[in-house]
Amino acid sequence: MLRRLLPALVLALLVVPETVRAERLVTSLSSHQVSIASNFTGTDVVLFGSVERDAASVPRRSGYDIVVTVLGPREPVVVRAKGRVLGIWANVNSREFIDAPSYIAVLTTNPILSFANAETLRRLQVGLSNISLPQRISGKVANVFGDDPFRTALIRIKHERGLYVEEPKGVTFLTPTLFRTSIPLPAEVPVGTYDVDVKLFADGNMIARTNSALEIVKVGFEQFVATAARDWGVLYGLATAMMALLTGWFASVVFRKD
Repeated sequence: MLRRLLPALVLALLVVPETVRAERLVTSLSSHQVSIASNFTGTDVVLFGSVERDAASVPRRSGYDIVVTVLGPREPVVVRAKGRVLGIWANVNSREFIDAPSYIAVLTTNPILSFANAETLRRLQVGLSNISLPQRISGKVANVFGDDPFRTALIRIKHERGLYVEEPKGVTFLTPTLFRTSIPLPAEVPVGTYDVDVKLFADGNMIARTNSALEIVKVGFEQFVATAARDWGVLYGLATAMMALLTGWFASVVFRKD
């Protein structure tokens, strides 16, 4: 029996790699490192990409859709809700987000619900409403979606600062297989390593995916101060105290009344 099945198994192994063909993504950033100096007011990083096909690729009825998701360094964030207590506005509730991305950009060719169903989008974390933002609730960590007021507030505050962005028409196909997009980086963008995730959709499913990285660093005097404060904390503190004393002494001399 085993001898009869062996040729069929060998034939299957030889045939499957030839029949399972799919498109693949090739992407490139205009710059993999952005330098922030004292005069930095924000910039855009351009991403170019192409959909590579071969002779065995099947035609796609609905064409292609691209989703570019950029996630910045993660950090804990506390969102507080205010209310009136005895006629005074005060913090009445709060919620801590565990390792929330400091920056999120979701750039797509079309509105996300037009090329995939809600279940697929949730599973693949496509769109601001589907990206995981775990919260600490009553001592436990949970991921709350939907109309959660703290999640909504976090996204709104970050969006107002230009740190959470979603653009349904942010990716443009220059040809049937060549596309581009601009990743907006505001003036207060945090430093660190950013993950750039590109997904290719067709016929309601994700058919290809690729990842790259973008680094944002400080340069010049800002970088010197940040490095000194991090690596030589004691000396940095003494130098700061000395500068404050000298500044006070100099001011007393200049503005002294005889």
